[in-house]
Amino acid sequence: MDINTPIIVQGDGTILLDVSAKDFDSIRIFMLSFAELIKSPEYIHTYKITPVSLWNAASLKYKSEDIIAFLKKYSSYEVPKNIIFQINDNIKKYGKIKIIRENDKYFLISDDSSVITEIANYKHTEKYIIEVVASNKIEINGIYRGHIKLILINLGYPVEDLAGYKEGIPYHFKFRELMKSNNMPFNLRDYQRDSVDIFYADGKPEGGAGVITLPCGSGKTVVGITAMEKMQTHTLVITTGVTACRQWKAEILDKTDIKEEDIGEYNGSVKEIKPITIATYKIITYRKDKKSEFTHFDIFFKKEWGLIIYDEVHLLPAPIIKLASEIQSMRRLGLTATLVREDGLEKDVFCLIGPKKFDIPWRELEKKNFIAEAYCYDIRIPLDESHRNDYIMSTDRTKFRIASENELKYKVVVDLIKKLKDKNVLIIGQYLSQLENMRKKTGYTIITGKTPQAERDIIYDKFKAGEIKTLIVSKVANFAIDLPDANALIQISGTFGSRQEEAQRLGRVLRPKSGENKSYFFSIITSDTKEEDFGHKRQLFLTEQGYHYEILEMDSLDKLSFEKENNPCNN
Repeated sequence: MDINTPIIVQGDGTILLDVSAKDFDSIRIFMLSFAELIKSPEYIHTYKITPVSLWNAASLKYKSEDIIAFLKKYSSYEVPKNIIFQINDNIKKYGKIKIIRENDKYFLISDDSSVITEIANYKHTEKYIIEVVASNKIEINGIYRGHIKLILINLGYPVEDLAGYKEGIPYHFKFRELMKSNNMPFNLRDYQRDSVDIFYADGKPEGGAGVITLPCGSGKTVVGITAMEKMQTHTLVITTGVTACRQWKAEILDKTDIKEEDIGEYNGSVKEIKPITIATYKIITYRKDKKSEFTHFDIFFKKEWGLIIYDEVHLLPAPIIKLASEIQSMRRLGLTATLVREDGLEKDVFCLIGPKKFDIPWRELEKKNFIAEAYCYDIRIPLDESHRNDYIMSTDRTKFRIASENELKYKVVVDLIKKLKDKNVLIIGQYLSQLENMRKKTGYTIITGKTPQAERDIIYDKFKAGEIKTLIVSKVANFAIDLPDANALIQISGTFGSRQEEAQRLGRVLRPKSGENKSYFFSIITSDTKEEDFGHKRQLFLTEQGYHYEILEMDSLDKLSFEKENNPCNN
């Protein structure tokens, strides 16, 4: 490809981008505003234009003519006419139908009367329609506005909801001038304040529901607290687990004058409803069996919440997505590092929580030292010969596990830790038997899902204090673990091709460091196996963000040095 025209746009919506392009970084960043990265081999990256990617672009005020002009400028060949139509059509569809409220009645409106006619005669919307008021206006049952939005997005019409929200019970508090933990001044970063301002939109109907995407370690919890401070109302925060609950509580107490007795925990061991309540996804989706009701769903209705915060919204369980259709009258903020979902429910999250309101490239925050500079390594090892016959004769799923639990990984980990010297290291994996074997071979402390919460807290505190330098963790540490001094992570196994997991695991070591603001991320992968195939997919999201993995063979580890200035992630 010509370096001045480094992309090829294909008729199926895929876009090929030559990574040697002279403007590669700026091209890549703009591409991510309207397309999703699908594949990232060494020289040519493949993107895909989808309705959801274009609707998110529209919600961020990108115009179809700007996207089309960009493609025409950099494309080696003529942009297919059907792609131009797809871009125009989907960008135009966002907001083509709106929900508004007048005198406590709810209406669907559109400037296109044919769309209103289509909706009025669609069998799945009939039961929610009260009256066709005019050629451009339908009165609907406002209780079911979420259900209607789901139906219409599946028709290809992402609704812009301007019906507004309940204000909730007022609750007033202020940020501290000095943080409680260290008596140092507390200052919001520009991007944290800007993201909340865009989300809130001065309280106008077009604000109040959406997703803020920021890198792990960049202070998403602070963004959530800033949204709470902006709205001054009773707030429900839903997190990934008890550890995350405690960290939210600690951050709130550290940075605001909210009293501890006004913060409630709602999880497996404590069930408190307070003005600020922090719950877990697990307890909210608990039920005795598959036929029973969800025992704790009523937490959403026990108070007049003015704001619901969904932490790690990309993990939103399907039952809560369904419930979200019932609570469209409440302001909803999703926080995440990546909107990637492996179950394909991005459309439902877009519809019911809201579109992406704010996004910032990870590398931009790295340059400003808001997150650590990342060195990424993909270490390839051969399959242990003692398992080769088992591998050949197994199903694909078993092949993946055999490759993931390759015995040679234990030696690589030991060699790496010797190289890492005084660094604070996390060893993370998917399989408990593998992690237990690692513990037996090395003697390092371990945390798994079976570790009692009180014991986990003690171990985390010891790691923070430097009493423990190397810690083995299961996938319970994928999310929300606040270990700011962890600066190296060794991944010995992971979930099948999970892009979100790869991003979250790098995030464990991205928190800014005092002194050398650098972190190291290692993935140990068995070559020429199913694990290598899935490894390529896992790395997609980080490749989107501009990270590069330096590929090393097992026998080249002796040459590895962590003193060099060149960052392989930037190559």
